[in-house]
Amino acid sequence: MTIRNPVVWTWDQVRQAAISLDEAGHRDAGEVARSARPLARRIGLGDIRFALAKGIEDFNADPTHYLFLCALYPVVGLILARFASGDGVMQLVYPLAAGFALLGPLGGIGIYEMSMRRERGQEVHWWNAFYVVRSPALGAIVKLGLTLAVIFVLWLVAAQTIYRLILGATPPVSAAAFLHTLFATTAGWALIIVGNFVGFLFALLVLMLSVVSFQLILDRQVTAEIAIRTSIRAVAVSPGTMAVWGLVIAGGLVLGSIPLLLGLALVFPVLGHASWHLYRRVVLP
Repeated sequence: MTIRNPVVWTWDQVRQAAISLDEAGHRDAGEVARSARPLARRIGLGDIRFALAKGIEDFNADPTHYLFLCALYPVVGLILARFASGDGVMQLVYPLAAGFALLGPLGGIGIYEMSMRRERGQEVHWWNAFYVVRSPALGAIVKLGLTLAVIFVLWLVAAQTIYRLILGATPPVSAAAFLHTLFATTAGWALIIVGNFVGFLFALLVLMLSVVSFQLILDRQVTAEIAIRTSIRAVAVSPGTMAVWGLVIAGGLVLGSIPLLLGLALVFPVLGHASWHLYRRVVLP
């Protein structure tokens, strides 16, 4: 009898649960959902402007709902930042904050639900965001969410590894000393450049996997695999425009992080609604 690594064992159990949920969620839909191959159309900068305008319109329709829903996002960010700064891993504060963008598509799933309901002329209340747990596509949502969670963890591992390779295994003694090392030494600038480049690669991966994936799963109840392939195809047919969209998201999240991540309560729901409307412009009906 072999004693397995508990982390590996736990991951296997979660993965098997997600597979079971996915199979159960799609059993009634049958082969129709599985054989569906949504088509992605080429989009331009005008589509991004349209999506942002519609995102703001959705937000303005009843902003108190979305502020309530997104309050958890900056709170969690502050908690993680406090944890990192107080437990000898201060060097992970920035990767933690930046890494939230990798989980953004999953965090926006409730906002997509609300935009979809508004689009269909249905009543919209803050609790509608939690209707995703009743979706027949819950299994696919869980699988894709776990994928993003794994990427997030890998990014933190990569960030810590880069820090150790460039600055050594000793953690920063204080925030002031760490900032001085970053901006006043060659090694610090090397850490900034290499770390941000690797972070860009992780962000690009998430953009390709999820730019329209969660919206498509929620809307048409396709499998996670079909949603991911459609998302990759959407980026491939409009690489320049999708790059701009990625920059819009990154820039919005940076602005929303000032001060103390509190602006995310405004920026995040607007970007979430806009993501839904961009999906409508990208994926052909």
